[in-house]
Amino acid sequence: MSTVVHLNNAGAALPPRVVVDTVVEHLRAEELRGGYEVQTAAADRIEGTYHSIASLIGARADEIALVENATRGWDMAFYGFRFDAGQRLLTSRSEYASNSLAFQQVAARSGVVVEAVDDDGTGVLDVADLRRRLAAGDVALVAITHVPTHNGLVNPAAEIGAACRAAGVPFLLDACQSVGQLPVDVREIGCDLLAATGRKWLRGPRGTGFLYVSRDFDLEPPFVDLRAVEWPTPAGYRIRPDARRFEGWESAIGGRLGLGAAVDYALGVGIAAIAARVQALAGQLRTGLAELPGVRVLDVGKAQCGIVTFRVDGVDPEDVVRSAAAGGVTINVGSAATATYDRANVVLQPVARASPHYYNTEDELLALLAALPPARSR
Repeated sequence: MSTVVHLNNAGAALPPRVVVDTVVEHLRAEELRGGYEVQTAAADRIEGTYHSIASLIGARADEIALVENATRGWDMAFYGFRFDAGQRLLTSRSEYASNSLAFQQVAARSGVVVEAVDDDGTGVLDVADLRRRLAAGDVALVAITHVPTHNGLVNPAAEIGAACRAAGVPFLLDACQSVGQLPVDVREIGCDLLAATGRKWLRGPRGTGFLYVSRDFDLEPPFVDLRAVEWPTPAGYRIRPDARRFEGWESAIGGRLGLGAAVDYALGVGIAAIAARVQALAGQLRTGLAELPGVRVLDVGKAQCGIVTFRVDGVDPEDVVRSAAAGGVTINVGSAATATYDRANVVLQPVARASPHYYNTEDELLALLAALPPARSR
């Protein structure tokens, strides 16, 4: 049972007991019998993790690779592309900073041109502008973050996917903050690749995540080891055809089993029910915050999620977080620097970020409101 009111689920959620027990029991077995031996004995359960994730996102088990985190999965996909000078790469203004850094590195190496698609009047990616840019031609990739980490919005992934399919352009979706709190179906979205993490809304162990790679999409990993290839010969090797070509040989097996347990737990609760509860709690929190003197809710977008950002006038967000912690409530600081291309946020100061999950209660939201410091005049 938690010893705090945990409202930092966009950072790392509290794992259910079955997840903790799964990981610990596997480590205990490794202690007694050896890592390779226990891995062999757990082969069917490890395989089950692939099937559980596939069920979660509407994919096939052979389209899933298990990786250490969402960024690792995203990097394995993105760095597999080979760009030519002058080609265009389209992204969103709310793109996550790690992704933006990868764009800048590859642009410097290859000469690919990175363009941020305009937002509409609400802060959401403007699909009409995306279509215009796609129609201009020579677009090598569209890479979008589904749910940004710093402003509460939900980008229209399915509309983006439809535009990409119509233009015949690959679509890489960063679903780090959406899988586990919102329904995500790769067939409905139409993405070719999707990366997600275990530790956030799925309530899985840290150091776990996955990459979806459509079986219809041919992409070679940026580097390979024995996990990625069929048996090599002195004359060469052949990369395996399924998504596991993006995996590495060594991994934390207990974590992978824990991830499978977390996904099964979420499926048991029901993703639609989770989404409804998260959005209801986030909506109540936004209302409660907006009623406090000197508190400004900063979230944008037509569709909003479980990430709630705000400022208390005259109070540094770090002090807001410390005040909440003194009241037994865990929240976090969100930085505008996490969105390199976001013109509305890059010059602003950090924000306080709260992110309720379905296991939180209305009384816990009130505890946060009571723990916030009063606004100060400047």
